[in-house]
Amino acid sequence: MPAYYLEVAVVILGLVLLMLEAFASGGDKRFVGHLAIAGLGAVLVALFFVNTTPGTSPFWQFYTADSLAMTYKAIALVCTILVLILGLDYIPVLEKFTARIGGRGAWGEFFCLPVFICAGMMWMASATDLTSIFVSLETVTIGLYVMVTFMRRNVGSLEAGVKYLILGALSTGFLVYGFTWLYGITGQTNLTAIAEKLNSGTVATAPAMFSFALILVALAFKVGAVPLHFWIPDVYQGAPTPITAFLSVGSKAAGFIVTTRLLAPYLNAEALTHNATAILLAVACATLLVGNLAAIPQSNFKRLLAYSSISHAGFLVLALGSGATGGFGLQPSQIVAFYMAAYLCMTLLAFAVLVVVSRVTGSDDLSAFNGLHQRSPFLAFALVVAMASLAGVPLTVGFLGKFFVFGAAAAHQLWLPLVFAIIGAAAGFYYYLKVVRNMYWNPPATTPVETIPVALLTKVTMLILIAATLIFGVYPQPLLHFLR
Repeated sequence: MPAYYLEVAVVILGLVLLMLEAFASGGDKRFVGHLAIAGLGAVLVALFFVNTTPGTSPFWQFYTADSLAMTYKAIALVCTILVLILGLDYIPVLEKFTARIGGRGAWGEFFCLPVFICAGMMWMASATDLTSIFVSLETVTIGLYVMVTFMRRNVGSLEAGVKYLILGALSTGFLVYGFTWLYGITGQTNLTAIAEKLNSGTVATAPAMFSFALILVALAFKVGAVPLHFWIPDVYQGAPTPITAFLSVGSKAAGFIVTTRLLAPYLNAEALTHNATAILLAVACATLLVGNLAAIPQSNFKRLLAYSSISHAGFLVLALGSGATGGFGLQPSQIVAFYMAAYLCMTLLAFAVLVVVSRVTGSDDLSAFNGLHQRSPFLAFALVVAMASLAGVPLTVGFLGKFFVFGAAAAHQLWLPLVFAIIGAAAGFYYYLKVVRNMYWNPPATTPVETIPVALLTKVTMLILIAATLIFGVYPQPLLHFLR
């Protein structure tokens, strides 16, 4: 079975779910979520058995199934499955903010649209042509516009959607303009042909770097890096929490695979690599500084995770700009892929806890976690593991991700960016462990203490994420083997 059958299967699954949701009787459409999870799980299993050998047809000029693409397809599938599981816990909130006057909430599409977004992210992982990159990127972005504004009776959700739409349209303009310049100076849309043209020495440096700057600005929006990072806190806070998790992990992963492929021709061209690397490192330093320092005073957990997302984008951009092999013989693109897999485990674990706590308390503030160890020791332990990994505590997968980035920067003697990375990591210890302080040192807000129930599926999901965070932090070889 060819690899592109995976995307075909996901699109068909989404269409079937839409039909079932539209024509099924009854108000409770939870079965749509369960079917979506089961269907994507089957596609995830099939991913390990598809034929990744390129064919001879012209189609393969637009598509690749290399190890990097398959890794990001797996990340997209796992992320979507976990987001749908979080969505099942989030139904009471969706019911409240999508309810018609005098009727029930209409939230069945909430479990259909992420499937189409997943198909777009999977195609982005394999896209090797400017046209296929743009189409898949817009498939993901338009789907996320809808999902961010899904709670139509919530002012914060609508405000977040408008901000995301306006800035997303702006970034798309930069991207198209950058693609236009790149095509104009190379006469090619295939990334391999573009790389050969840029490396031939026949392309003037100034227009090539101008196209690089335009594309980088657009990609900075997609991955949440400076200078187009300022939409993230407001959109993360206003969007439904499972969709915030989707933006934080799935959208960022899709953005970084496109960033890796689009910037590779510039970074590998002898005449351009010095300037391109210098710009990337400057963006990395600014992103690390802004993300980590702005996270320190935050009192809302979703905004804290938003600035955390910006800071992690800084580490990932630093890895791309290092141009050196890191620990375990990993190339920069492989370091980014490993970091994204690690980021998936620890960030979705944090959002899983947030969904349960906010559903009970009705708040996303850090004060909602006061005394959590008394209300639910399991949730408190899960959040401790997530925060420790995000901060980079040893024996967690987050530590290894940062270790690989630091190793690559040190191997290339990038001492100034390394200083920014160390400052960022140190700041992270403060604002991540601030959450732990609230859970274990601050008393619960209510007396007597109210326990927080956790659904079986959610608990199993959290246990799997906890195990992955800890096991891959000690024994990362399975992930590394998959990357290679």
